[in-house]
Amino acid sequence: MTTLYNIAMIYVAAVRLRAIYVPLCCCLFALWPVVSAALSDSQRERMAERLAPVGALCVDGDACASQRVLVSRAPRSGADVYQMSCAACHGAGVSGAPRLSTRGDWTARLARGQDTLYDHAIEGFNAMPARGACPNCTDEEIRAAVDYMLDSLPAR
Repeated sequence: MTTLYNIAMIYVAAVRLRAIYVPLCCCLFALWPVVSAALSDSQRERMAERLAPVGALCVDGDACASQRVLVSRAPRSGADVYQMSCAACHGAGVSGAPRLSTRGDWTARLARGQDTLYDHAIEGFNAMPARGACPNCTDEEIRAAVDYMLDSLPAR
C-alpha cells in the first residue's frame, strides 16, 4: 500500500511541477527576442566569432580554387608508423596477426617473399585492413613499417 501511495504522490508532484514549468518555459521562449536584442555590439561580435564556420569548402571553378595550398610533411619512420597504427594488432597477435619480434609467426609469411608482405600490408589481407588502418600513410611509410617489423625479428 505504501508503494502505491508513493507512486501517487510522485504523480501529483509531477503534475504540479508541470503546471509551473510549462508556463515559465513559454514565457522565457517568448521573451528570448527581447533578451537577445539587449546584447551589446561587442557581445554580438564575440558570439558571431564563436559561431563562425571553422573552414570553407572550395570547389573547382570558384574564385578560391586558384589559391591551392599544398601541405607536405616529412615521411614517418617505420617505428613511428608501427607505434601509431600497427602495434595495436601486431603487438598482441590480434586475429592471427604476426607478433613483433616473434620469428615463428613470420616464417610462413616470409616464405612468400617480402614483396607479398608489402602488397598485403598496403592492400590488406584476411583480417588486416588496407594500410593497417592508416589511410594517410604512404606506400613508402607502410613498407618502412614492414621493414621495421622484419628488422625486429631475432636472428635464426
